[in-house]
Amino acid sequence: MQEIIKALKNFISETGVAMLLEHSDWWKTLVMYAIVIVLFYLAIAKKYEPLLLLPIAFGMLLANIPGAELLHTDIFVDGSHKTVGDTILAVFQNPEGVGLIDVLYLGVKLGVYPSLIFIAVGAMTDFTPLIANPVSLLIGAAAQLGVFLAFFGALLLGFNPAEAASIGIIGGADGPTAIFVTKELAAHLLGPIAIAAYSYMALIPIIQPPFMKLLTTKKERAIVMTNLRSVSKFEKVAFPVLVTIVVLLIVPSAASLVGCLMFGNLLNVCGVTDRLSKTAQNELCNIVTILLGISVGATANAETFLSLDTLKIIALGLTAFIFSSVSGLLFAKILCFLTRGRINPLIGSAGVSAVPMAARVAQDVGRRENPSNFLLMHAMGPNVAGVIGSAVAAGVLLATFAA
Repeated sequence: MQEIIKALKNFISETGVAMLLEHSDWWKTLVMYAIVIVLFYLAIAKKYEPLLLLPIAFGMLLANIPGAELLHTDIFVDGSHKTVGDTILAVFQNPEGVGLIDVLYLGVKLGVYPSLIFIAVGAMTDFTPLIANPVSLLIGAAAQLGVFLAFFGALLLGFNPAEAASIGIIGGADGPTAIFVTKELAAHLLGPIAIAAYSYMALIPIIQPPFMKLLTTKKERAIVMTNLRSVSKFEKVAFPVLVTIVVLLIVPSAASLVGCLMFGNLLNVCGVTDRLSKTAQNELCNIVTILLGISVGATANAETFLSLDTLKIIALGLTAFIFSSVSGLLFAKILCFLTRGRINPLIGSAGVSAVPMAARVAQDVGRRENPSNFLLMHAMGPNVAGVIGSAVAAGVLLATFAA
């Protein structure tokens, strides 16, 4: 009987509940569970970016189960692991054992998942509106202002330059880009930065419209733009090749993101790789999204996530996103003046990288003022330009601050 009682005591001591109550900060874990529930609610009930938020939320849940030990974050933020080989060896030689997400997280640490996501994004992206209206590229560039404003804001709040660069990239409204930069410059901040980036992407329909209405007049919002010119197949095929050459000769550190984005697009437009294009858009995108979401979410444990720095990151990320949207909008407003009312300023807010949600928001706001207006394709120009712009901004930050 004593042996049975002893066995029961051992079992109880090894339960997650017992491990949770052993720590004085057990309440932090319960707070993380509450955050997870909120993310589940946004993903399932509100359908805010469910393909992204749901895996991230579940990864957060797994990271906060006492005793599970699925991810040993210290391995990946330890500055002593300078090479790919060092990191891999550290995972498999960890004295505490190898967790499932330790293995999955290698795809984040080595930059594999964000690059593969960009292949899928490229295959799903139509650059025709940008090719037909090249001025959209300037709007997309202007919308990156929030990245650099948030960077300087983060410096003022006490973050070091590498951390500030990782926080600033949230303004690009591109989750994979934010992850790619952060895993290189400030891996210990990956959880809050990724969650902030994807959350603000999901909340675009709530965040952007008030500023769009505040900074434009009713007359400007009702402007009807002329149809875009037709784009030849040669232009569609040449575009990804030329962008790859030109951009990477200037910012070679953006090769992983820009190169994969343009490769994916080339698969789609060349007309001879339909099977590869469909695989990139569907199977590849879905698989990598699951692995990326769970891996990133698992970095947000109570110990690292519930801190003053997290609150600062969330505030700076929101500021960056708002400034990016506003800077694109104001630049489009200037173009509207210079072209004597031929450009609807609303398309400027789509200069952030959230494709195609930002373009849809511009379309919806424009339709409320003029039901016959159709801005979607015009807004897609700045929108896809924002994808390129955020990747280039990431390359600049990496070239400047990477050790």
